[in-house]
Amino acid sequence: MKISIIGYSGSGKSTLAAAFGQRYHLPVLHLDTVQFGPGWSERDREEKLADVRTFLDSHPDGWVMDGNYTNLYYDRRLAESDLIFFLDFGRWTCLYRVLSRYLHYHGKTRASMAKDCAEKIDAEFLHWVLWGGRTREKVQHYEHVLQAWPEKAHRIRNQRELDDCFRRYSLEKP
Repeated sequence: MKISIIGYSGSGKSTLAAAFGQRYHLPVLHLDTVQFGPGWSERDREEKLADVRTFLDSHPDGWVMDGNYTNLYYDRRLAESDLIFFLDFGRWTCLYRVLSRYLHYHGKTRASMAKDCAEKIDAEFLHWVLWGGRTREKVQHYEHVLQAWPEKAHRIRNQRELDDCFRRYSLEKP
């Protein structure tokens, strides 16, 4: 089984990916760990592409990936996926989750982040959560994904639907 999880910052992509990986014994790649090097430094484009390509090629029977990053084999990931989950939570819910995550992990590095990327919040990221990551183009892009793969793409809009997903796939909630 191959699973892609896309959606807005703070919607729970990494948590859902980890749950699928644990339940189905699949390798998980959090794309934030590919995008950023130690201390939130931007990694070289060719290194990032090589890491994702190697992951895809070395796990032909199944994987879970979370993250959008359309520059990292996005079309291939979605085409190969058996399931695609779009976490379409509202901006205020995502903001609340980001703030809660920050309070919980402040000064620590989450498992879904690259080494030495301590949890942080700044004005740029808050703007991204509320507006930058929700431009008309990005919304249209997600709609395109849902329309292009209706048989395997699923929109999750709220916690109730996410809870239903956890039950449907027998996932353990964190």
